[in-house]
Amino acid sequence: MGNVHVDYIELPGSDIAAAKKFYSVVFGWTFTDYGPDYVAFGAAKIGGGFTTERKAAKACGPLVIFYSDDLAGTEAKVRAAGGDVTEHIEFPGGRRFHFLDPNGNELAVWTDK
Repeated sequence: MGNVHVDYIELPGSDIAAAKKFYSVVFGWTFTDYGPDYVAFGAAKIGGGFTTERKAAKACGPLVIFYSDDLAGTEAKVRAAGGDVTEHIEFPGGRRFHFLDPNGNELAVWTDK
């Protein structure tokens, strides 16, 4: 079998404008609009998009986890941009926090520092 890796992540986005604002402020993502119901994003090593055709559900399905070498700084950006931090977890080798974005998608950020 050839090289298989995660290439694209698609998230529900009932409010595309809110998603664009939140992710550009917190993570510096850029966006390409493909009509009123879909926007693609460009991130450091992976692409993805937001679609109005799916509904967000907390704790349902895969959890997208970002890495940050400044967890407190990233959490501050998430809160300032309107994200709802829902929990903090410490584990051997690191710690992380979970948050809900403006569309209700649950994501997390972790660090080993």
